[in-house]
Amino acid sequence: MLVNVYVPLLVTAALAVLAPPVARRLPPRPAAWALACAAVVTAVGWAGSLALLAFTGVAQIPQIAAEGRWSVAALRAEDPVYLVVAALSTLVLAAGGVALGVAAVRQGRRLVRSRRECALLPGATELAVLDDDVPLAFALPGSPGRIVVSRGMLRCLDDDHREALLAHERAHLRGRHHVFQSVWRLTAALTPLLRPVAVAGDFVLERWADEEAAERVGSREVVAHAVGRAALASAGAARPVALALTGGAVPQRVRALMAPPPARRSLPLLAGGLLLAVCCGSLANAASDSDRMLDSAQWALCSAHAPAGAAATAAPAGHAHDDDHGLDGCCVDRDHLARAQRHL
Repeated sequence: MLVNVYVPLLVTAALAVLAPPVARRLPPRPAAWALACAAVVTAVGWAGSLALLAFTGVAQIPQIAAEGRWSVAALRAEDPVYLVVAALSTLVLAAGGVALGVAAVRQGRRLVRSRRECALLPGATELAVLDDDVPLAFALPGSPGRIVVSRGMLRCLDDDHREALLAHERAHLRGRHHVFQSVWRLTAALTPLLRPVAVAGDFVLERWADEEAAERVGSREVVAHAVGRAALASAGAARPVALALTGGAVPQRVRALMAPPPARRSLPLLAGGLLLAVCCGSLANAASDSDRMLDSAQWALCSAHAPAGAAATAAPAGHAHDDDHGLDGCCVDRDHLARAQRHL
């Protein structure tokens, strides 16, 4: 457990540094899926490692040990984690849990508000045109989603650029990009190290929509000009949501559209998958080691309260006993002792 429990934390830190720049060079659709999978797996690994580290400290509280029926002395003898590390892990995990709850409530409210605004928009078609001179264009998720464009934005674009704009926003709705955003926001709330992944993810989603728009329109240059003109027209205007033609880093998006489509690369995805597998395997091994350690501590307490003959025949030489924390009603039976011996 001493090494395995820290591996998911290291993998999370490594992916937080390496994944964003790599994802920006990959085709955007597989990059978005890879970032979402990496965020979920590393967030679970992060929380699981912190929980195991925190438990080693919490389990040594006499009241907790009495409820769980294990030996505090035996647990302290086998526990390789410093109490300061366990306490810090508890605080970080608690703060992450609170942040995750707050982010989940915000995401839920955002979804409800989006659906309500969809229902209030004029017309019944996919496109809703607002009588507003402020240049605005964005995709509004709902059931179904709507594309919202202001008359001010339509006046800034010619027919080809309008087609590119609509294709871009349809790509956001068709790909359900708001779900990806929710995943990244929730995982970043639980694991602050993943905030760069969330930022890179938003950029990748805009690139995904750009590439699909270029395929629909048949011209990467037209989409690039539409992105640039829409961004210049809406400069200084409030942008209500991130799923918009003017979202993300516009200069980088324009440069990517003016270049050939990104080549497919399997090596970065395979390397990332290997890191995630290492994260999961290390967490599983750490959990197994923690379970064996806990069973050994339970066995130590039960053997301490077993009849002298049973303890003499079952107890291994040198096994720690807890003479300070007696527990009335300790369930010492043949099956429990046999199970405990198998883990020793």
